[in-house]
Amino acid sequence: MTKEQAHELAVKIAKVLDDKKGRDIVIIDISAKSVLADYFVIASGRSTTAVKSLCDNVEEKLSEEGIEPARRDGMNETKWIVMDYGSVILHVFHEETREYYHLERLWVDGANCERYGE
Repeated sequence: MTKEQAHELAVKIAKVLDDKKGRDIVIIDISAKSVLADYFVIASGRSTTAVKSLCDNVEEKLSEEGIEPARRDGMNETKWIVMDYGSVILHVFHEETREYYHLERLWVDGANCERYGE
């Protein structure tokens, strides 16, 4: 997957999250800092039910296009769910868990972050 295709996938994921009332959605370009992926998409849900629902919706919409996550983690706990789409890694947090870990602080340098849905 090219970086442009990865960005398109990140935006597609962000749109699904926004359509389903995901909160504080950001797309972070991590390509200069990591070989894990090109982008993180980070969002919050107000409750553990919302977190799981957001991830279920992303998985359903992308599956319709033949795009499946390589790995998922946190689906049972639902305070922080990670879905690995190769060049794009999705993190959906319960709001309190996101505040605690503040993942953006570790990866954002100002120029590599775009807010979605604001």
